[in-house]
Amino acid sequence: MTETKAIFREKKIGVLVPTYNNAHTLVSVLESILQYTDQVIVVNDGSTDRTAVLLQDFPIIQVVHYAPNRGKGYALRHGFKRALELGYDYVISIDSDGQHFAEDLPKFLEKLESHPGAIIMGARNMDQASVPGKSSFGNKFSNFWFKVETGLTLADTQTGYRLYPVRLLSSLAFVTEKFEFEIEVLVRAAWAGIEITEVPVRVFYAEKEKRVSHFRPFRDFSRISVLNTVLVTWAFLYIKPRDFFRSIKKKTSGKSFATYFYNRVNLT
Repeated sequence: MTETKAIFREKKIGVLVPTYNNAHTLVSVLESILQYTDQVIVVNDGSTDRTAVLLQDFPIIQVVHYAPNRGKGYALRHGFKRALELGYDYVISIDSDGQHFAEDLPKFLEKLESHPGAIIMGARNMDQASVPGKSSFGNKFSNFWFKVETGLTLADTQTGYRLYPVRLLSSLAFVTEKFEFEIEVLVRAAWAGIEITEVPVRVFYAEKEKRVSHFRPFRDFSRISVLNTVLVTWAFLYIKPRDFFRSIKKKTSGKSFATYFYNRVNLT
């Protein structure tokens, strides 16, 4: 554990925990994270339960409070801002509902060694029996549109367990504030040439009657659908043509476009 804590300090990595009314799991989540690093930021996204009181027992943790509740994307963006203020180059986001395991944090550190500057996704096993059907479907839906928008294939575009290169992302502009932000940040990062890779992580889903989810299927799925419509349109009107002409420019390496196309025609 001591070695892991040293890596967090050396690589300037923090752990970011956005939370909203998860008082029943928050303490155990934070205690497990603190075994690996004390560089932790909690963003209390307008919780109305005992979250604020419980956080007083963790003076070592950086806490951002605001009200009212604004959404997960807003919380993540505020967490990124605080991370930059603290001098971090990366943050690993982890949900506060107990779905993720802090024991998987070292996997992100290992992957970062060979993929510096990348977004690293904690890919869940979505085929296990405990995964809710709507989560499995939503993930497949999201993966499909992400590939359409970027040309990249990911196994889990909806995971909340991610390493973000916040220093690189600070140059990008984002517009969303709810759950759809987790899609927007991936697509915009891919368009900017930031690498996106994955590591396998475990996932825990409590029994249905004990499960707390702030995802509102109709409202949030509608927002995600609208975002995907905008991103697909922008991808085909601008991003894909841009990348096409960049690839031509790279291939010609100083030759005129006319010479390049003349050679292409004469080779066919």
